[in-house]
Amino acid sequence: MVGLTGGIGAGKSAVAGALVDRGAVLIDADQLAREVVAAGTTGFAEVVEAFGATVVGPDGQLDRPALGARVFGDEAARRRLESIIHPRVRARTAELAAHAPADAIVVNDVPLLVETGLAPSYHLVIVVEADAETRVARLVGQRRMTREEATARIAAQADDARRRAAADIVIDNEAGLAELDARVDALWHARLRPYEENLRAGRAAPGQAEPRVVAPDPAWPAQAERGIARIRHALRSRLGRDADVTHIGSTAVPGLPAKDLIDLMLAVETLAEADALADSLAAAGLPRRPGEWADNARGIPGETWPKRLHGSADPDRPVNLHVRVAGSPGWRFALLMRDHLRAVPQARDEYAEAKRNWTREHPDVGSYAEAKEPWFDAEAWAANDWAERTGWQPG
Repeated sequence: MVGLTGGIGAGKSAVAGALVDRGAVLIDADQLAREVVAAGTTGFAEVVEAFGATVVGPDGQLDRPALGARVFGDEAARRRLESIIHPRVRARTAELAAHAPADAIVVNDVPLLVETGLAPSYHLVIVVEADAETRVARLVGQRRMTREEATARIAAQADDARRRAAADIVIDNEAGLAELDARVDALWHARLRPYEENLRAGRAAPGQAEPRVVAPDPAWPAQAERGIARIRHALRSRLGRDADVTHIGSTAVPGLPAKDLIDLMLAVETLAEADALADSLAAAGLPRRPGEWADNARGIPGETWPKRLHGSADPDRPVNLHVRVAGSPGWRFALLMRDHLRAVPQARDEYAEAKRNWTREHPDVGSYAEAKEPWFDAEAWAANDWAERTGWQPG
């Protein structure tokens, strides 16, 4: 399930068309929004009851320009209209998605995806961007708007920064259609199709064969937040609450070089609960990694503590989701180490230097991980001492 959005005039429809050409199943929210309030539907009746007969045109259908003028700039009226349309669109979207082929890449073209908070419901969100002046020119030339109307429509939507924060993929649409088509083609073959295949097979994308440590990426926290939002969305109906998910590991420490791998942690009450949530996590794009996984207790009674490990099916965004029992040694140490390295620059910098040495000396992931164990033992002592001195508590 892919969410596709972009500001008015950015060229979202062109991207949707290119994806359909490659085999995607398109669900157009604008089209559905018209269908669910067509004459004779319950949606139509509710709109007329709410806004009066003046929003009905001579043909008996809704006069969309008149309705738009009625709600534009009136927050209460807009929300009333949305309360009629959006639930019906969501229901119809779910129906269409359920009838798509098993191997389908379903693209949901949703102009107000960000504004309506739908981003966590998709495996990936694509945002199409273009410069504001380019968008105004397109709206004036292609949709016959005045410049003032175009500018007002752009201003009424989420700004570029807010859309970008929700985006897993940003497609710049300043160049011509040939360049746009080439970008969509690369996205389809390198990311969308492999992601779908991994998802259908219930497997995580392959990890790195070599331990490649890269410079700190300021995008890591936002990528983690999108992953956390998806997990909470996927588990909310099962748990009846927001899941306790946090960003841990090296990518959670500002200024620390790391493997380009987002580590997240889901806290559960028992491992039986972890197992009960496994299918929901897999459906959200995080299938369980096979094998038995356990944390080193780092001197706490009980040498190891079992956990569950899930990985991302997305080949372009490696993620490990550690599912740990809240209060277990592994749960505590993951939070403590992160907070200690955030608070003590010297400890962070020493870890960074150690990473560089391990990378030079150990060419494969297995030996790299083994080489880190003595450092982790020392970090456990140092971090525990820091916790006692500062009164740190996990949270």
